[in-house]
Amino acid sequence: MLVNIEVDLKMKRKLVVLVTGTPCVGKTSVSRMLASKLNAVHIDLAEIVKNEGLYVEMDSERGTLVADMEKLSKRIEEIVEETDKTVIIDGHYAMHVVSPENVNYIFVLRKNPKKLRIEMEKRGYSGRKLWENLAAEILDVCLSDAVSICGVKKVCEIDTTNKNFHEVVKEIVEVLENKRVCRTGIVDWLGELEKEGTLKDYLKNEF
Repeated sequence: MLVNIEVDLKMKRKLVVLVTGTPCVGKTSVSRMLASKLNAVHIDLAEIVKNEGLYVEMDSERGTLVADMEKLSKRIEEIVEETDKTVIIDGHYAMHVVSPENVNYIFVLRKNPKKLRIEMEKRGYSGRKLWENLAAEILDVCLSDAVSICGVKKVCEIDTTNKNFHEVVKEIVEVLENKRVCRTGIVDWLGELEKEGTLKDYLKNEF
């Protein structure tokens, strides 16, 4: 099935597809697999910022590089213009470095905060960095940014909680092939945690 989908997509116009979401939801793994399936160019924003020195400083508290958004946007524009292939761009701030009119789809990957917390702690997240990112997932920050910048019609939400990367990629490809509806509003972590009485355990006051 995926072989046929690859052939179909190659016959269509070049697309610019963003894959975003909070850390540890699987953006980069999904994006790499998707790019491979579609014979597309994959841009990992965190990687290009580090490798090409497109940052202004190191945030020592969070252990992350602060991207130079102006330089990064120009570099991404160059890459997109230089290729005839579909481009997959992944990063939690992807919608901030590509002109909205050039974006075809934004896939916002979501994950239940309870499982996301486990994944983050495995990756060494703690303190402010952990609670900020959990709060961002619970409060739909990436989704809200995507919708406000590019419009709801381009935004597709996918709950990755109980899915492997192959299943997530399959959903994305089905949207690109108009075989699945692109939609938002599929999760309500805030409501779920409130109902369970565990919201206070995730929206900490450490930050």
